[in-house]
Amino acid sequence: MASSPDVPSTGNTPDSPGSDTPGSDTPPEARNAAGTTAGERRGRVRARRAAVMAVPATLVAAGLAVLTAQGALGVQFSISGMPFTVTATELNGTGFEQFGGLDNMAEGSPNAGDTGGQVLVVTSAIKHATLTKLCQSVDLGGTNLLITAGGGSEKVSATDLTTDSTELSGDAAFNNIEIGNDASTLNKAGVKGPIGVFSQQADTVRIANLRQTNYATTAGVFKLPGLKLRFSDSGC
Repeated sequence: MASSPDVPSTGNTPDSPGSDTPGSDTPPEARNAAGTTAGERRGRVRARRAAVMAVPATLVAAGLAVLTAQGALGVQFSISGMPFTVTATELNGTGFEQFGGLDNMAEGSPNAGDTGGQVLVVTSAIKHATLTKLCQSVDLGGTNLLITAGGGSEKVSATDLTTDSTELSGDAAFNNIEIGNDASTLNKAGVKGPIGVFSQQADTVRIANLRQTNYATTAGVFKLPGLKLRFSDSGC
């Protein structure tokens, strides 16, 4: 009996052994029913993972934008990293809030030291404030830049005042104080802090013999009657 000629079976052509697609280099086990290769599937999975990983960063950026718009960040700029002293014989404020925060220096700041360019601060926010005999000084190394105001009949006044401090002292009195609030729920000064952060607030605040070590101050309006700026051998 004559033998049958060797005829390649379906899907086993000389050009593509084990493949039903002539000229393809992809083995059949790497293709699914829809013709998608394993490499394509892995590519899609990696793309999905990348998208998921990008979500937290996007949310953080959006959250910071919202906080800034609401005035929730005590400081909206890069701090110099040089502390300055503020004193007043008396501060009176309406709408007081206080909570913890973190200030950031400009990248590569020579004042960063071993802090990583960040300073842990206490943010104090006051809706309306007056200060008597205000003094502010910053040590420039051998000399001090000194600012004084409000020493006459007219006091220094500020609206939407925030200070970021590492030290604060004085004789304080509060009306209707609430201690232990979540900073994101504050409503006395129009400022909201980060969620989950300890805070306090009060209807009014009075601090006699105020002394602060600050890294930043912001205000909507800041009036300084009798302003004097000069260099001095001593600070406040």
